[in-house]
Amino acid sequence: MIPLMLDLTGKKVVIFGGGDVGARKARFFSQEAQITVVSRSFSPHFDDIPVNRLTRDLTGIDDHGLDQLLEGTFVAIAATPDRVLNDRIGKRCRERSILFNNASGEAGDLLIPSVITGNYFLLAISTCGASPALSRFLREYLESEFPHLDHMIALQERLRLYLQKTVPDSGTRREILWKVLHDTEVWNALGKGEELAWVMVTERYL
Repeated sequence: MIPLMLDLTGKKVVIFGGGDVGARKARFFSQEAQITVVSRSFSPHFDDIPVNRLTRDLTGIDDHGLDQLLEGTFVAIAATPDRVLNDRIGKRCRERSILFNNASGEAGDLLIPSVITGNYFLLAISTCGASPALSRFLREYLESEFPHLDHMIALQERLRLYLQKTVPDSGTRREILWKVLHDTEVWNALGKGEELAWVMVTERYL
């Protein structure tokens, strides 16, 4: 598996299965993609997710029927309780070069990571399916240990631009940026506002 960041704006994502697992997958893609969920029933967790619901009983559906549902799809997710059906969906996706994630059955070619997002960053964590609990543990740990990560990134950008204008040596610029990242008092100051942290940085490093 190779980690990639993809722009799914306007891309079609089809999720087979309207249970809680399908809802979690839908929520992951809901900010960008056009999502269609195919199921005979839908979990209440879908109520606040912008998806197109296609009510359909997938029991006994043939390959032609699956191909019709997959038409124009960029990402397909099998989240039904029927592992045989999930694997059939995966086979159709491989034949049509559609990215596929399987919630239960033979592994597909797409993993959905645990994600931490901010205004200036996106972090994805995966154990390649071996331990979803550990992925969640790491996500929660990073969120608790670095609550001001957004502010630090903004501070680093401000400092980097300032140094480009005032410090000609690139090695010195890198050293200052690195020292700020390791300064726990600067991190703590960010909790009280970026300007306070900036004053501290200028007094210590500029």
